[in-house]
Amino acid sequence: MSFTPARRLVNPKLGAYFGIFASAFVSLLLLVLIAEQLGAPKDGLRWVLFAIPLGLYAVIGIASATRDSLEFFAAGRRVPAVYSGFTLAFSAFGGTGIVAITGALFLIGFDALCLVIGGLSGFVVMGILLAPFFRKFGAYTIPTYLGRRFESPVLRRVSAVIVLVPLTMMLTAELKMAAFCAQFLTGAPASGLLLLIAGAMMATLLSGGTRALTWSSVAQAIAALLALIVPVAVVAVMWTNLPIAQLSHGPLMRVIAKQEALQGLPILLAQGMAFDLPGNGLSAIGKRYATTFGAVGPAGFVAAVLTIMMGVASAPWLLPRIATAPGVYQARKSLGWATVVFGIVMLTAASIAVFYRALLFETTMTGAVPEWVRQLAALGYADLDPKLATGNDASRSVLMSLAFSRDAVLFSLPMAAGLSQVFSGLAAIGALAACLAGGGAAATALGATLAEDIIHGAKAEPPLDPQRLALAKTCLALAIAGGAACALLLPGDSLDLLLGALAFNGSAFFPVLVMSIWWKRTNAFGAVAALVSGFAVALLAMILGGLDWLPFDPALAGVFGIPAALVAGIAASLATPYPGRHALELVRDIRVPGGEILYDREMRLLRLKKRQRTADPV
Repeated sequence: MSFTPARRLVNPKLGAYFGIFASAFVSLLLLVLIAEQLGAPKDGLRWVLFAIPLGLYAVIGIASATRDSLEFFAAGRRVPAVYSGFTLAFSAFGGTGIVAITGALFLIGFDALCLVIGGLSGFVVMGILLAPFFRKFGAYTIPTYLGRRFESPVLRRVSAVIVLVPLTMMLTAELKMAAFCAQFLTGAPASGLLLLIAGAMMATLLSGGTRALTWSSVAQAIAALLALIVPVAVVAVMWTNLPIAQLSHGPLMRVIAKQEALQGLPILLAQGMAFDLPGNGLSAIGKRYATTFGAVGPAGFVAAVLTIMMGVASAPWLLPRIATAPGVYQARKSLGWATVVFGIVMLTAASIAVFYRALLFETTMTGAVPEWVRQLAALGYADLDPKLATGNDASRSVLMSLAFSRDAVLFSLPMAAGLSQVFSGLAAIGALAACLAGGGAAATALGATLAEDIIHGAKAEPPLDPQRLALAKTCLALAIAGGAACALLLPGDSLDLLLGALAFNGSAFFPVLVMSIWWKRTNAFGAVAALVSGFAVALLAMILGGLDWLPFDPALAGVFGIPAALVAGIAASLATPYPGRHALELVRDIRVPGGEILYDREMRLLRLKKRQRTADPV
């Protein structure tokens, strides 16, 4: 059987299209900057920065409308590796990870690197153990893959119910953070902004599904990357005369270390499984930047890296999108690009944290509270001791009397450097774009799971495309509406929700996905046992950790759930009958990277059988 070369399936004008988008985005920023210098109302300019990018993303999504199921669920399997890598990099942690990790690096320094290392290693593990084989199978969702791999509708339904939990947590986290970014930018109430963002997400995704998600996410990734790099590059030029902030912040570390010692920052040592990340409230700088294990203990650091690594590798909003690649080779390349882009983003976050500390230390060495800190305090994103504010307490250093919002660090660096407010707005719309990319990925996976695995999970053959797409669009709209309702009504920190979702991913899905590919003895009984055991143990560990009945943070629940899932899956598989011949042949086919996609072949054979039944005389 001959196959069309992947290069013929790729639109050769994609580079031109996204070049036009990047030019339009940069032109918008320049026009707003000029208008600000000419005295235009700043409130109006903020709303322009908020509304026009949302409109551009929606236009891209609507232009990607489709009536074909393969396009709707897998973008036609023709997404080039570089574009897929960009979308995966910004969808892994979304805007929540970028904003919160930047603030955590500023407040606790190197201890926050456990989040960065876990994300990077997760892409590597996915590329080696899972991605090529999931691409060969070609399923649209993880429950679909598990159900057809083990020939078990029960497993498909069970995994679909379980996967709803991390997907909903991820979507809720991204919508919460998106509303925070929009509130910082516009000053409007977060609840109303959240509804506007959810409506824009629906307009972007409903007509095209994964196809609309892919191309709008590429635009959002471009916007987010520009918005992250440009402000800190300007600050880097001001401090070091070198615009590459990722390479120029290193020499500042010696200056920062000296100022930390002069201002009396302590050297702390956390014990064991300690995992004390800053929350979404106001937090003081409690430790020196370059000292390790001051807020996160050694065991907690390793546990966090492993939990995040396995959670990213098996994330249900990431792994199925590997099936959009034209081939297995492109799937591997897309993970390589994702690792590079994610690393650049995290290096940029570290640069922002270092320059922010340097600016803060420089302005507080005189003993006076900087004006930009007072502005942040007036907005509710910082706090200072009242005695210090009035100049009545000289016994305490200014630094030890200040507290900052973790999530406002990314946006307030331009304020600290004395730059135009447009640069703060640029950082906000970049973080908002990353939130839309991550939230859209979770919403699309959630809608596909509801439609394909819960409603049609018991049927071997999906319905015709019109009915299938109508149901998928309805479920996608319900997923976005449900995520918006959770974000409005449920309390909680966005970073905690993201880390909890990753812990559930690693506990429930990573062991069974690895066993389904690399251990042929695994059967449906073992897969169900691994899923249920991993999820139940992780949930119990989170509850007990949250109640302080166990001495560890709920985000580290994966260190208990993952071993429990492995043990349960192996024991149940060995205690039950050997897998059938068809299941063993399927494993062999998955391990061969070339050839026709297994899911597409199965759908083609089902359509042929249906045509034969229709053509047979009564």
